[in-house]
Amino acid sequence: MNTLAFLMLLLPAFGSAVTFAGGRDLRHVKFWSTAPIAVSLVLSIIVALDQGTGGTSTRTYDIGTAGAFQIEIGTRVSGLAALTAVLVTAVALCVQVFSTTYLGGEPRYASYAALISLFTAAMLTVVFAANLIVLLVGWEVMGACSYFLIGHYWERQVGRAASIKAFLMTVAGDVPFLFGLIALGVQAGSFQIHDVLAYVDGGALRQPGWIAALLLCGVLGKSAQFPLHSWLPDAMAGPTPISALIHAATMVAAGIYLIALLYPVFALAPDVLIAMAVIAAITMFGSALCALAQTDVKKILAYSTVSQLAYMLGGLAVGGRTQAIYLLLVHGAFKALLFLAAGVVIHRVGSNELSRMGGLRYRMPVAYTSMTVGLLALAGIPPLSGFFGKEGVLGAAYNAPGEFAAPGRIVLVAGLITAGLTAAYAVRLWLGMFHGPFPEAPHEHDERIEAPQTELIPLILLAIPSACLGLVVLAGTGFSRVIGGWSGEAGSLLGSPSDLWPGGLTTLLSLLIVVVFGGLVYLVWRRDPKTDPAVVLLGPARGLLLDGFRFDALIAMAVVRPVRAAAKLIAFLDENVVDAYVRGSGVGARGLGTLLRRLQTGSVQLYLTCLFLGVLIMAAVYAYVGTVS
Repeated sequence: MNTLAFLMLLLPAFGSAVTFAGGRDLRHVKFWSTAPIAVSLVLSIIVALDQGTGGTSTRTYDIGTAGAFQIEIGTRVSGLAALTAVLVTAVALCVQVFSTTYLGGEPRYASYAALISLFTAAMLTVVFAANLIVLLVGWEVMGACSYFLIGHYWERQVGRAASIKAFLMTVAGDVPFLFGLIALGVQAGSFQIHDVLAYVDGGALRQPGWIAALLLCGVLGKSAQFPLHSWLPDAMAGPTPISALIHAATMVAAGIYLIALLYPVFALAPDVLIAMAVIAAITMFGSALCALAQTDVKKILAYSTVSQLAYMLGGLAVGGRTQAIYLLLVHGAFKALLFLAAGVVIHRVGSNELSRMGGLRYRMPVAYTSMTVGLLALAGIPPLSGFFGKEGVLGAAYNAPGEFAAPGRIVLVAGLITAGLTAAYAVRLWLGMFHGPFPEAPHEHDERIEAPQTELIPLILLAIPSACLGLVVLAGTGFSRVIGGWSGEAGSLLGSPSDLWPGGLTTLLSLLIVVVFGGLVYLVWRRDPKTDPAVVLLGPARGLLLDGFRFDALIAMAVVRPVRAAAKLIAFLDENVVDAYVRGSGVGARGLGTLLRRLQTGSVQLYLTCLFLGVLIMAAVYAYVGTVS
């Protein structure tokens, strides 16, 4: 299985290199951007099915030494890795196929497709890395790929700004993240993940709170959690398909995956778990409010992603590792579906603005059905997959034992309110896009054609797991047997599959809140379909929420302006102190040289006179010193 895992991440990397080399040959680019990932998907399914028997396998190769540490590369296959790999390759393949017509006519399509393949390979490197340093390499390559893909339309100022912002905010978390990985490896005496986990399980880890906090900083940046969250909504400046990939299966998913992978470290740091719960509560509630206020369809979905990732972080904070992993998997399916379906609508309408849409349910039946399934899953309506993911996290928060009790209460209250807000913006988006009056807007496609088949087929394929993954929970004992095998190295940390079942009181409360919030939006819209329900419900606060609580302005005041002021001060000191000293040294040396050159006249009489005067001066000084003493 380790060989298959290595091939799985090697194929997209090879496809990326060949795609880059293919230039403008469209058929060549389309084949090499899709075929390797398709093969990787098949391999990931084989590995996942085999991993159902349980266990964790690691294969490494020595490539040298660095001081006291052996440098090794290799793969580590576990149940968590196998399931995540299926998600990554499936979503990446759908995005690549979707892009063949969505962006296939653009002159930069080849570089775009190659970067997506490299992005996929980097995420698979994180998933299957046997070594923390190799994991870090994949982690950073993802950051570089996201920079280029978000800035795909580099000729637009908004695209350039968004890519730089994403890069800086994620790197801000990566610096302490690096120190956390180094601390783990140095204490364990090895950077091999199985050695690190064995060392942590042995109870010998020193300062687990500091290490967990350092690792959490990297997770907050990659997974767009408060206060490093604002880059993700701005990342919508990139093409819609890449938004689907970033939001569903790569980049933001890497942070949650890392906590799940190294969960024993976080379990030893109760203070960090409380901090995680507080961050998750702030993020899920605040981003859900912002999503309700947005007018750009992609930004609604972007804030939705931030909110759902906070659900996963909250589940991990209360010990619900199984629930967080399950929500990570199902969220990847329905969020990719929502972005790609939104891309079809945006391409047809020619605008991201919700006010330019409406009445599209008969004109775009596949997109309408797909978005309906995705939004129902997002809102947590039973029996769709999102329902079990959300209820699992809420149930874990409600039943959180012992050291998880304090974060459990925080996550539970925020999660229940956020469930209602999620239903509210999902209903608003659904009504605004597909119901009500149809405004006049330019259309790029024939009225009889919804979209090319290469764009519609991925929607259908993603709608199936979005709707049906909840059935694995309802399967009961069968699912228990499978998840028991897939639990792999985590053992008791994964909990029981029964944890995903609806939790009685929490389920009743959340469903009631969902119905009330969603119904309120529908009633406001029903009264006047031309009026945006967000305007009525949010009132004067809508402007603040539309601007993301003006968080960017706060960052500019607290970080950007002081940094610019410090840069100006350093530039002033460099120019007027350091450079002035250097220039003064040069001018002084040149002046001294000029004086000496003028003294070198070649006149013997002048030289003897100077020598005589020098002797007299030295004698006078000597006599004076002798008299004084």
